[in-house]
Amino acid sequence: MTNILVKCLVLAILGLSLSCKEKTEPESTSNTQHNHKPNIVLILADDQGWGDLSITGNTNLATPNIDAMAKNGVMFDHFYVSPVCSPTRAELLTGRYFPRVGVYSTSSGGERLNLDETTLAEVFKQAGYTTAAYGKWHNGMQPPYHPNARGFDDFYGFCSGHWGNYFSPMLEHNGEIVKGDGFIIDDLTNKGLDFMDRNKERPFFLYLPYNTPHSPMQVPDEYWNRFKDKELAMKYFGEEEENENFTRAALAMVENIDYNVGRVIDRLRDLELEENTVIIYLSDNGPNGWRWNAGMRGRKGSTDEGGVRSPLVMQWKNQLPKGKHISQIASAIDILPTLTELAQIPLKTIKPIDGKSLKPLLFEDNPLLDDRVVYNHWNKGTSIRTQKYRLDSEDRLYDMEKDGGQTVDLSGELTQITDSLKNLKKDWLQAVMPKSKETEDRPFTLGHPDYMFTQIPARDGVAHGNIERSNRHPNDTFFTNWKSTKDSISWDVEVLADGEFEVLLFYTAKEKDLGSQFELCFRESYLMATVNKAHNPPLVGAERDRDPRIESYTKNFIPMDLGKISLKKGRGNLVLKALKIPGEEVMDVRLLLFKRVN
Repeated sequence: MTNILVKCLVLAILGLSLSCKEKTEPESTSNTQHNHKPNIVLILADDQGWGDLSITGNTNLATPNIDAMAKNGVMFDHFYVSPVCSPTRAELLTGRYFPRVGVYSTSSGGERLNLDETTLAEVFKQAGYTTAAYGKWHNGMQPPYHPNARGFDDFYGFCSGHWGNYFSPMLEHNGEIVKGDGFIIDDLTNKGLDFMDRNKERPFFLYLPYNTPHSPMQVPDEYWNRFKDKELAMKYFGEEEENENFTRAALAMVENIDYNVGRVIDRLRDLELEENTVIIYLSDNGPNGWRWNAGMRGRKGSTDEGGVRSPLVMQWKNQLPKGKHISQIASAIDILPTLTELAQIPLKTIKPIDGKSLKPLLFEDNPLLDDRVVYNHWNKGTSIRTQKYRLDSEDRLYDMEKDGGQTVDLSGELTQITDSLKNLKKDWLQAVMPKSKETEDRPFTLGHPDYMFTQIPARDGVAHGNIERSNRHPNDTFFTNWKSTKDSISWDVEVLADGEFEVLLFYTAKEKDLGSQFELCFRESYLMATVNKAHNPPLVGAERDRDPRIESYTKNFIPMDLGKISLKKGRGNLVLKALKIPGEEVMDVRLLLFKRVN
């Protein structure tokens, strides 16, 4: 078989309508001959708004690498996500609206995907792909909610909704606690580059869910120095007050993201994989502050246009058209069916998906598509976006083609359209909202028989007595002020299978408080230990924050080996309580790590 016939066969398998006539240019010698299925690299920013890119018109910053993706590929001008982090991630992973899949909060278990949901990673893994996720997961921590149990062969990062330190922080690698290496986005990207190097001869799916520009506002000096004294030419237009220092920090963080996007693309070129890799870039919600956002109303947390409109840029060199802008509305639920169709792999899910493949929009100039509606929901507020209109959470109607800032309510004038969209909203809520509070009564799982490690963090616990959480935002908190034998910390857990576990407790304690004795118990199982090593590091974060944070500061917690405990399958309270306190306090507690040893 000639080279040109082989090439035609490959293109036919991929479903691409490129010409198979003889070419004058030489045949590629890249690794695509070993890997006919396209690789997937999915990059997700955290709290970056539509307007936080130079490609969308913001002259306050420069994002040449993301801009180049748009110039070399396709950009969706009206792409929508959820108003906050974990719901968008859930929709991205499942192709289903987040209320259907068990997500109702951004912390303490409410961010978890139901176990009967099929993820993007599982679909690609079933099709023979090697899969990895490096970054902020935010859809469940303990197996079987952990990324390793949801289709990802390799995971490095953190599973909570935000993190307290971006410079060599405590992270995890496949459940085991490790220490990061340098600025977190650079570190996550390094892991992604290594993954591509290792898997260049076989198809891979790489998910890079970055955690910036989410607060705390930490970024290396190289990027901050460009912005700290910079006059912002483009500012927020509304009545709310913009914190320009916060804006500068966010934009500096986006420039760091852009640098790392460039590193990913450069490595694909070095590996001769760029022509065989679909690269996607988007954000998970609107901006996390009042800053320039193309005049749109709303920010993170809002179901208005500014809270849910995200950039979506896709590049597939020599396959997708160059510089194409797509004006049709689309949604995060569309990513799963789009990628599976581009890769020509089966879309097998347990439950029907809500999303639609965007392939016709990518490849056709005038695709015949049915009219559609995109729904945005959060905190009992629901808005609807059609191609022309948005019905907001208070049932006000706006012509988005003429009034992108949602300033003129047309609901009294266009009553028929308004009533129709109100009915659609009602029907959608009845269809997707859970019929019971069952998902809110899910315990935290411990000891899955197929996974070695289970983290039980302070985030998921309940403090009793004097004990306090280090911050009201729980995701990166620790417990402190443990002063009495009547105080305790409890976790509602379900042990999934009988087993013996080694237990590490990550803690800090003052020298004067050594000797405290405490007990860890679960039903009939007990384990006692004594605090016999002092470790009292300072809180960190403030010295690196470019703007004051609202989240908890953190510190360097160290592990204490508590020994082994045998646990029986079943649900109950896992409890830490003090037996003896010779000093003022027992210790501060960050997390428990259980390692199955049988």
